[in-house]
Amino acid sequence: MVLLYVLTAVVLINCGYYILFSKFSFFSSSEIKTKDNYPVSLIVCAKNEAENLKKHIPLWLEQNHPDFELILIDDASIDETLEVMESFQVDNPKIQIVKVKNNEAFWGNKKYALTLGLKRAKNQRLLFTDADCKPASKNWLTTMTNQFSEEKQLVLGYGAYQKTGGLLNRLIRFETLMTALQYFSYAKANIPYMGVGRNLAYTANLYYENKGFMSHIKLPSGDDDLFVNEAATPINTAICVSEEAFTYSIPKKTWKAWWLQKKRHITTAKRYKTLHKFLLGLFYTSNLFFWGLSFFALIFSSWKIALAIILFRFLFQYIIIGKAAKKLNEGDLTPFIPFFELFLVCYQMSIFISNSRTKQSRWK
Repeated sequence: MVLLYVLTAVVLINCGYYILFSKFSFFSSSEIKTKDNYPVSLIVCAKNEAENLKKHIPLWLEQNHPDFELILIDDASIDETLEVMESFQVDNPKIQIVKVKNNEAFWGNKKYALTLGLKRAKNQRLLFTDADCKPASKNWLTTMTNQFSEEKQLVLGYGAYQKTGGLLNRLIRFETLMTALQYFSYAKANIPYMGVGRNLAYTANLYYENKGFMSHIKLPSGDDDLFVNEAATPINTAICVSEEAFTYSIPKKTWKAWWLQKKRHITTAKRYKTLHKFLLGLFYTSNLFFWGLSFFALIFSSWKIALAIILFRFLFQYIIIGKAAKKLNEGDLTPFIPFFELFLVCYQMSIFISNSRTKQSRWK
């Protein structure tokens, strides 16, 4: 019976988190907060992204916004990235190019390149994306930045991944869905803790008031989540989940590439605020214990009671995550939630172990 009591306690913790996540899953968003089309600076940092820029610069320039500039940062690329930027700049005065040369103190550091780009921005409102990101519509820029107000100085958007075939693509999209579900839900619960640089907006005032990336400038990642973790408050943070405001990135195509990407991303979590680390850690730990305890409870205790507890938890999970998946246009992932969750629990554990043994020092 002890196993069943412990399993029940873990399931209740799980369900507590899903109640928290319901703040986003059942959140009814309005498409536009204001109708003031303020000037905006769209900032894209690119390193060896010539082919992606050829495809996406036209899409950024076609945005239905009356007043914006496109700041393209060439972060010491060795391919034709700079040439592609300059070819588009010839016929479009909206484009400003920032050429970054390797600096001995900040070699290969994306934050150094972004800092130089930010200094070039002439507008107060800043929208960030990556070179491989395609906006979901021509209203992306307007829909994201119209969430700004006198109080709201930071806007969290959804950076999705393009749908292709195969298990890897579905796992990448599920992990992205779960990450978004968490940071949107925490923001709605007045505990904002992160955002993604693929679709993120904030004001220049907020950037300079928080001294930019100075506290973590030498870390290879965290230009998005660590900045949000430091600068976001319940008052200054808004979310934008209109489908028109999504961005779609090209997902990794090999397991090794995804592994290396997640290793880099997870290293920033240890720099989060204590409360955030505790809440995120407890969620992961409760999921890990759920799967382990479920296995033993089905074998070594009353399997009928154990099965009822497990099914109750799955039902709760399906309702909350399924609703969020539909809202974020990821409904095809819903039938496989338990399998994906189990895989991610094991995958994240292996990354934590791997990261404890190795370090990465540059943006590639």
